Amino acid sequence: MESANVSGEPPVRAEITLIVNGRGHRLAVDTRASLLDVLREELGLTGTKKGCDHGQCGACTVLVGGRRANGCLALAVAHDGADIVTVEGLADGDELSPLQAAFIERDAFQCGYCTPGQLCSATAVLDEAARGWPSVVTQDVAADPELDEPEIRERMSGNICRCGAYVNIVAAVQQAAERETAGRQPTERPTAAREAVR
Repeated sequence: MESANVSGEPPVRAEITLIVNGRGHRLAVDTRASLLDVLREELGLTGTKKGCDHGQCGACTVLVGGRRANGCLALAVAHDGADIVTVEGLADGDELSPLQAAFIERDAFQCGYCTPGQLCSATAVLDEAARGWPSVVTQDVAADPELDEPEIRERMSGNICRCGAYVNIVAAVQQAAERETAGRQPTERPTAAREAVR
């Protein structure tokens, strides 16, 4: 990320703060750097994958303020102060999230390259459904959406699995949805739980 610009000048850097998986990080980043590159190269969080680098495959999906974002399309400087959750932040210590456990139980991966993005996207799917947000295939937009197969497939359509594990991914998301409690908390981290910025 230290490449010179077309004029041969060093890159312009900006000081930003990112709250990643509940921990604050103060960074001086290249203003051209994607959130994906900063997460991987500056913070060493390599769970988030670089797939297409064009926002088409979903391998780089992370949660920004509890909502899905393609890390490859998001400029890091545009997310100063943002609360970001990567796949490394989904578990509670050594205890897997219900969704992660369901992915293992349902064998919802093959090579595993897309799995971090699938997990972050599916986490957001569960949040969206819990909040009553309809999708384009929701039959009754006034009712709480039911996470059936067509609903999950539509909501996960931004994440490609080149190995074709879709059947098991859908089954894992359904299983996790069934196990979720009615009072489920959104994935956005509470301010009080954040660690001080380093």
